[in-house]
Amino acid sequence: MRRCIQLLIISLAAFAGLATAGDGDFPAEKLESLKSEVLKLNRDLLILEEDLLYPAQSQIAVYVSMDVGEYFQLDAVKLHIDNNLAASHLYTDHQRHALIRGGIQPLFKGNLKSGNYSVSAFFTGIGPQGREYKRAANLELEKTDEPAVIELRIADSEGKQQPEFQLVQWPAP
Repeated sequence: MRRCIQLLIISLAAFAGLATAGDGDFPAEKLESLKSEVLKLNRDLLILEEDLLYPAQSQIAVYVSMDVGEYFQLDAVKLHIDNNLAASHLYTDHQRHALIRGGIQPLFKGNLKSGNYSVSAFFTGIGPQGREYKRAANLELEKTDEPAVIELRIADSEGKQQPEFQLVQWPAP
């Protein structure tokens, strides 16, 4: 279906190109109107595709955030849902600095049926005293018909002088 609609858009664009290259019988206003309609149709198709691939009742999104980063330098994150690898990411210095400055990185977007799931995140990096550091955090997720949003939160604990890792489920909108 998507392929057929793409072919329709390409055909309309080609027709618009021929009209401009033709003998001038095609009014410029109609050409602009046709181009505008093609752009609107393409936008609508992208929205429909998003709705088909990620229906609202089964959506799950996972984000990574980092607070301060004094006690932990993030190298990689692996996300497991029910012991199956869902996503992994290796971080560059630029990405690490963006997280420390308050950025939130989208790690995973997918679909889950309603039910109970075990969500685990595995963090690797450099911890206090420059040593290799590996930690995990878990969350028992009860997926309902509402979209689920989970934050993998890395924060410094001043009292312990260690990083803390949490998986936090955001409240449904």
